[in-house]
Amino acid sequence: MDKRTKERLVAIGSGPIRIGQGIEFDYGCVHAVKAIREAGKDAILINNNPETVSTDFDTSDRLYFDPLTLEYVSEILLREQAHGILLQFGGQTAINLALPLEARLPDLAASGLDLSIMGTSCDAIDEASDRERFEAFARRAGLRMPRGATGTSADDLRAAVEEIGFPVLVRPSYVLGGRGMEILSNQQQLDGYLREAYLAPDKPLLVDEYLGHATEIDVDAASDGEEVLVGAIMEHLEEAGIHSGDSTCFIPAQNIPSAMLERIAEQTRTIGLGLNIQGCFNIQFAIQGDDLYVLEVNPRSSRTVPFVAKASGLPLAR
Repeated sequence: MDKRTKERLVAIGSGPIRIGQGIEFDYGCVHAVKAIREAGKDAILINNNPETVSTDFDTSDRLYFDPLTLEYVSEILLREQAHGILLQFGGQTAINLALPLEARLPDLAASGLDLSIMGTSCDAIDEASDRERFEAFARRAGLRMPRGATGTSADDLRAAVEEIGFPVLVRPSYVLGGRGMEILSNQQQLDGYLREAYLAPDKPLLVDEYLGHATEIDVDAASDGEEVLVGAIMEHLEEAGIHSGDSTCFIPAQNIPSAMLERIAEQTRTIGLGLNIQGCFNIQFAIQGDDLYVLEVNPRSSRTVPFVAKASGLPLAR
């Protein structure tokens, strides 16, 4: 069969290795491409990191070694006349293309491209990523989150910290995991953070109550919109607040009671189905005493997916 007659699916890689995003996301890209090819479709990969398995010459049917920007990706989609694009395997770099690409779809359609953004919808991605929208969802679903607020100015942040009280965890929204995150314990640290922080109306900073001496939990799961498969519940060795890229976790959890593990699994299913996630997703929880908090939901394949696959035998990325 001529390749141009096959359905053509494009996977977006994670790009260069840098702080907050490493080669662990390449695992998901490689296995997504393998699954596409096994299904008899054309697998096209866009990535620009030569130190990855995904950019090996024989991994995909066609490889584009180009920047992972909306302009370059759009041009490649038109050139290939792609039928679908997968954004959930390339970490935050790839998933950040979802909303801009959705806005570009009418222009692409006018150029003759009938493209689907496959997996979790852009609206669900935004609901999981946008602080205010996710807090509203959590309230409706009966989920507990640390007290928090958002701010786009220094005055906003000072007011939020005054309401919540020190210590607080501050971080930008829509960024690579961990970048710009700090724990602030007093006014002097807050003043120093504000001098360095980038504040803009479209890029708010998030301020959260810091949960001292809490145990952090990572959960990797997958959903088809009707059922949720919980791949693994991982207990972190370090306390909550240490970036997952710098922490150690266990499968199975070593110090979490079975009743709490059941609560975590149930809340994972509630979130996956409530957000209508289609594909992989990751949730970070914190346990403080008998209280279970939802810290964050990532509507994409996470850095722990390779670990889960090797430890449990569940190939979530496929």
